[in-house]
Amino acid sequence: MTTQEVAPDSAVIEHKAVGEESLAPQEVRIMDPWSYLFAWLGGCVSIGTFTVGSGLVGTLNLLQTFVAIAIGCTVIGVALMINGQAGHKYGIPFMVQARSAFGFTGTRIPALVRSVPAIVWFGFQSWIGAGALNLVSDTLFGYSNIWVFFIGFQFLQIGLSVLGFHGIKWLENIGSVFIIFSLIYMFFSVISKYGAEISANLINVEGTWGAPFWGGTMLFLGIYSTMMLNVSDYSRELRRNVGPVRQVAIYANSILPATLFMGMIGLMVSSATGEVDPIKVFSSAVDNKLLLVVTLLFIAFAQVTTNILNNVVPPAYALMDVFKINFKTSAVIVGLLAFGTFPWELVKDESAAGLSLFIRTYSAFLGPIFAILVVDYFVLRKQELNIDKLYDPEGPYKGVNMAAVIAMGVGIVFALIFSGISWYASLLPSGILYYLLMKHLPSAQRFREN
Repeated sequence: MTTQEVAPDSAVIEHKAVGEESLAPQEVRIMDPWSYLFAWLGGCVSIGTFTVGSGLVGTLNLLQTFVAIAIGCTVIGVALMINGQAGHKYGIPFMVQARSAFGFTGTRIPALVRSVPAIVWFGFQSWIGAGALNLVSDTLFGYSNIWVFFIGFQFLQIGLSVLGFHGIKWLENIGSVFIIFSLIYMFFSVISKYGAEISANLINVEGTWGAPFWGGTMLFLGIYSTMMLNVSDYSRELRRNVGPVRQVAIYANSILPATLFMGMIGLMVSSATGEVDPIKVFSSAVDNKLLLVVTLLFIAFAQVTTNILNNVVPPAYALMDVFKINFKTSAVIVGLLAFGTFPWELVKDESAAGLSLFIRTYSAFLGPIFAILVVDYFVLRKQELNIDKLYDPEGPYKGVNMAAVIAMGVGIVFALIFSGISWYASLLPSGILYYLLMKHLPSAQRFREN
């Protein structure tokens, strides 16, 4: 089926070929629980996690960082399960799920908020992967030209991304085993090489359990807060017989290991060496040339698995919705847009603080949207959606729901005021206000229809 929208009769997709993604509700589910777990594991090995870990040097000690990561990942797992229920039950993507709360036109606001960070991370991680490949080439053949590798690496990812979720499934399933063993190896290599420095700088220091600690949990949470919005894009691919408790277990068991290893490695090596460039850090931790090459190839491969799952699908679906183009064209456009994010600037030492600020800032927008979607689906609609109305551009969800826009704006204000814990601070104000506005704002009356 190549149609990107469905008529008001809500025709359901019962089969899809490779690369044939659609915004229509789908009955076909291509991922069993293990495939889904491996997809998330491969998709969560983010170099951004490493950078965030590096940024906590001098703020938290080793135990506090471990606990901050654990808390952040627990919140992530529960949040993903909650907001993914609509997609899992009805087979609809995020762009359609958001229509009942924001309206057909209003949905473009959360789509933009979700897509911009994805494209930025796409470019950032592609540059990291290209740097790893460049260092492999320099080590083995004496040839170094990062621009050649960056351009080639980006087009490789574009080629893989057009395969859609069938390609994602097999790429992540095959790559996850390599990724987890590589992470374990690098973790213990870092401890072996920098044990004394880690003990002095991270274990035998006081740190803090105050506001900076909770800010640290939000930084790790913020890396995945984008996926909390569009989790329905993924949960619609998971088989129906996987219940909520099992879903939380899948999310936790995939996200926690990747985040824990990457965040702790970033913290430990940066505290020992003062270096925040991931490529330099990993290369300094490995003395054997063969193992260095394997480690660098892991870094490059991890960027592919993360980008294809997390940074291509959301903006591609947004482009499909706005411009009525097919998935393959959208995926190519997303890959080309990533060139314009200037990732070579983002990886500089002086950019580490700016990257953390970027995460905090866009988390200020993501928290309110998450709260609105959850209140809309669970509280107002009691987990019941009218699929025909969600696909009727002239129906009750036409235009913009000002209740959602106002609630989002107020939530953003709270998030910016309490910037250290922006995601947490925005949830209650935006969620409660959205509920009240949906009950009492006259212009929101038609959006209450179900």
